[in-house]
Amino acid sequence: MASSSFHFLSLAMLVIVSTLWVEYAGVSAQCELSIPRLVSQCSEYVRVSGPEIPPSKDCCNVVQNLDIPCLCKYVTPQVEQLVSMEKVVFVAKSCGLTVQPGTKCGSFVVPPLA
Repeated sequence: MASSSFHFLSLAMLVIVSTLWVEYAGVSAQCELSIPRLVSQCSEYVRVSGPEIPPSKDCCNVVQNLDIPCLCKYVTPQVEQLVSMEKVVFVAKSCGLTVQPGTKCGSFVVPPLA
């Protein structure tokens, strides 16, 4: 049952992100984004439900090629219903990216370094 919930959530996330991709023509090119790879490798680490867990090597391989500030410009309230921006920042940092404090991603603002 948990597996089917995960697959449903992954599909829902893919639909949301794909909708964003269509709504904002050129987002994929502007942000150097591979939406299918991002969803398939990282969705379980950034979904709103569930604990914060370190990302896999495959997820990091995708994330390390992303322009996080660019992507953050396109985060809508609909995306935030499924994707935790706090977890996105956690995953990015876990994968070795620097996410500047004060960066706005949807309604989330990256907090100052502790």
